[in-house]
Amino acid sequence: MRGWRVLAAAFSLLSAGTASAQNRADQRAFLGLYKELVETDTTLSAGSCTRAAEQIAARLKAAGYPGDAVMTFAPPDHPREGGIVAVLSGSDPALPAVLLLGHLDVVEARRADWARDPFTLVEEGGYYYGRGTFDDKAQSAIWADTMIRLRPLTPRRTVKLALTCGEETTFAFNGAEWLTRTRPDLIAAGFVLNEGGGGRYGANGRPDMLAVQVGEKAAQNYTLTATNAGGHSAQPVTDNAIYALADAVQAIRAHSFPVSFTPTTRAFFAAMVPGAGAETGAAITRLLADAGDAGADAIVSRDKTFRASLRTTCVPTLLSAGDAENALPQRATANINCRLFPGETVENVLETLRRLAGPEVTVTANQPIRPTAVPLAPDPAILAPMTQVAKRHFPGVPVVPMMSAGATDGVFFQAIGIPVYGVPGMLVEGGMTGIHGRNERIRVKALYAGRDYLFDLVKAYAEPARR
Repeated sequence: MRGWRVLAAAFSLLSAGTASAQNRADQRAFLGLYKELVETDTTLSAGSCTRAAEQIAARLKAAGYPGDAVMTFAPPDHPREGGIVAVLSGSDPALPAVLLLGHLDVVEARRADWARDPFTLVEEGGYYYGRGTFDDKAQSAIWADTMIRLRPLTPRRTVKLALTCGEETTFAFNGAEWLTRTRPDLIAAGFVLNEGGGGRYGANGRPDMLAVQVGEKAAQNYTLTATNAGGHSAQPVTDNAIYALADAVQAIRAHSFPVSFTPTTRAFFAAMVPGAGAETGAAITRLLADAGDAGADAIVSRDKTFRASLRTTCVPTLLSAGDAENALPQRATANINCRLFPGETVENVLETLRRLAGPEVTVTANQPIRPTAVPLAPDPAILAPMTQVAKRHFPGVPVVPMMSAGATDGVFFQAIGIPVYGVPGMLVEGGMTGIHGRNERIRVKALYAGRDYLFDLVKAYAEPARR
């Protein structure tokens, strides 16, 4: 019987998703935009964000946006890494604009690693499969679609759209950074709505939490380098570049940065207490009272999500050593990817890594060096519409402020004084549904539910009136 129940549930999800995609004309139009975006390869190695930006620009102009309200850009030295900015002017210049931010680029995807072509949108078993189906082409498509749907309205508040390239690759040209540095007039806004929030499905398959990101970590890479004179492998010695590097990596593995809190993470952990279980809930309460409580930290940090939300983290992600299989290595390197807690500086983490690595290993901070993440206190005026609209679309599901353990392009906007919020509405499952991995997917039902929620949320901020 259990098998039949699982099969029936799967059929129900598939039917709901298919009906959702086909019943409403506006959903069919959105699916065309979303499909085109997913099927446009925007990887750094072989794709083109510029092409994707031009496709969206064409759709906006077809919807009635004048040419001066839509700008595509691609610096000459990065012709495939372009983006788009669009503006729907409001009637009240006293109201600061809201900026809808997304990124067009995606993580690399090798066809040989995937069960399906990563750049063909496939609907199967109640899911859409494809690279970027969630990160971040779902929200980018929704933002572009929202601008199209708002076009017949006259908002009181100006609504802006910025879809850029380079978010997924630290060393690539970053369109968001370029806009904030060279064209801040284009993206000037009172606040930004971005990725990084969302929510999650519980084990029962129903939404159990909506998350709004209030603040985030900053990503920074460091390089460990061990050097040695080398020699013949037939005469090994303990003075080996790989050994020195391995000792440094082990020291970093054993190190835990101290627990820290922002107003947002305090609110998040307080909200987690009731559902965390007796032991973990009690430990969270102790840790909130005393961030130095090592015993409480050990219990709470068993959960990798909790641990990442409590502190700066550093982890090796790339290793390279040696020149030949029969020679002692003359050089060994490791990339250490760190996620810096708001307020933490690149220089302070560099000093910590140098201390841990020891004198035999050099440590350098890799370029580019991003701005320090800014702690952001939740603004009730921004959060209230998120909660109110959620009551209609996700009745009974709590909206919880959280800090993202990852990093987004929001850090560039916060650096110039524009607060950034990762919106709720796009729900994810356990295991992150292949985001940054193989066979990335999103529930069909989640995509359309998120689209409806986010459109109503932007309308709530824009306060539109019919022409």
